[in-house]
Amino acid sequence: MDITFKDLIKLWGKPCSQKEIDLDLPIGHISTDTRTIEKGDFFVPLVGNNFDGHDYLKIAFDIGIQAAIVSEQFNGLVPTDFTYWVVPDTLCAYQQIALLHRRNMNLPVVAVTGSVGKTTTRELIRAVLSPLGEIVSSRGNENNDVGVPRTLLRGSKTDAAFVLEMGMRGFGQIERLSRVAEPDIAVITNVGQAHIGILGSRENIAIAKSEITSNLRSDGVVIIPFGDNLLEKALSEKWSGRIVRVAIEGFSLDWLGCNDDHFASQNIEPDYISKIDMQNNFIFFDGSKYKLPLEGRHNAMNFLMALTVATELGLSIKNLDKLNIDMPMGRNRLVECGEYLVLDETYNASPESVIASLELLVTKPGRHFAVLGTMLELGPESISLHQKVLQHAVDLGLSGIVFVSFGEEYNFIKKIIKDLPNHDVVRTPRDAAVALLSWLSPGDNILIKGSRKLELETILPYLQK
Repeated sequence: MDITFKDLIKLWGKPCSQKEIDLDLPIGHISTDTRTIEKGDFFVPLVGNNFDGHDYLKIAFDIGIQAAIVSEQFNGLVPTDFTYWVVPDTLCAYQQIALLHRRNMNLPVVAVTGSVGKTTTRELIRAVLSPLGEIVSSRGNENNDVGVPRTLLRGSKTDAAFVLEMGMRGFGQIERLSRVAEPDIAVITNVGQAHIGILGSRENIAIAKSEITSNLRSDGVVIIPFGDNLLEKALSEKWSGRIVRVAIEGFSLDWLGCNDDHFASQNIEPDYISKIDMQNNFIFFDGSKYKLPLEGRHNAMNFLMALTVATELGLSIKNLDKLNIDMPMGRNRLVECGEYLVLDETYNASPESVIASLELLVTKPGRHFAVLGTMLELGPESISLHQKVLQHAVDLGLSGIVFVSFGEEYNFIKKIIKDLPNHDVVRTPRDAAVALLSWLSPGDNILIKGSRKLELETILPYLQK
């Protein structure tokens, strides 16, 4: 960490301290967690709904930190010879440090958001850019107000680029993350129905996603899927710079029949049109052919965006047949589970992601079963969106569906799936496993997907037995 005490004085003025300090001295590793803090670190006590990092200040002092910040709401004691700053908001201060570090590093920053596919696209971009050198990317759920600055602070001048995932649960959140990161490239994977219960409409979701351009470098670029009229409209009101649009022949964004076209984009054409060979798992991009690292049309679009990012950064794209893709648990995982092939998508679910996973499931030889669960945060649209998704599953000709119900959709889902050879609606993952196992034969294919709260990953051990 090359940030010095002099840098922090420029941010917040002189520290509270009765001892002289060397202003050119580095502030040390920045830590928010006393469980991993070390002597000489700089401590930032964050405050959340159920915790207050200030409660651990004494532990940090005893370990031997060299400096810290504290909130102006903190009423505790600080040693008189200790160097610290008093700030209105420690989280905001943490983000300011991260932005300062980002500017000092002067590395390319790629920011990724979208309703579906953020994590997959982030990981594909990281893998495609890896020939440049070490790529610092978000880990796990580092896509929020704490995670994005934490990722930035991991970077060093020996690294090649940052790839940051940016999540959203309301207006203003992605704008804050954009302010922290100052991206060079922004990727918006899509605008779907996830969080529509919070934001009220896809139009509002598009507006919230377009906040990623708030602090995009003026010479930067936004990469989006071609044909999303709501996203085009939102961006036209917020961003005047370059937009690169990508498309795949035969790939529709209108999976649920809800892509509003009241903002028909006149005279706009895709910058890249790719073809995919799903039988042999290839994509054709900018005159070259590449092996798709992940299965499914939706993942081909995610990969196309990663290839476009590499092109924008001037990377010569070669030798991508053995990409190191490190997907988190419960996302894009094909697992040999006992005698069955399981598409493990247990991390979360939205209408678009469920449909994409169902369409991948039915490409597998053999019978097809799905364990699906309630999709949360869909608000007043919940019933109609569940109906559309379940009807699509039925139309695909699945051999069976067991649905884990968390709410009011219990009865109407029974009616939709009743004509399948095997069907059930249950309340718990264990009940789902019991029903499913009574139908299965060796060689069957199973999709497991539902909202995080349902914990559908607990079904996997039953299948392994």
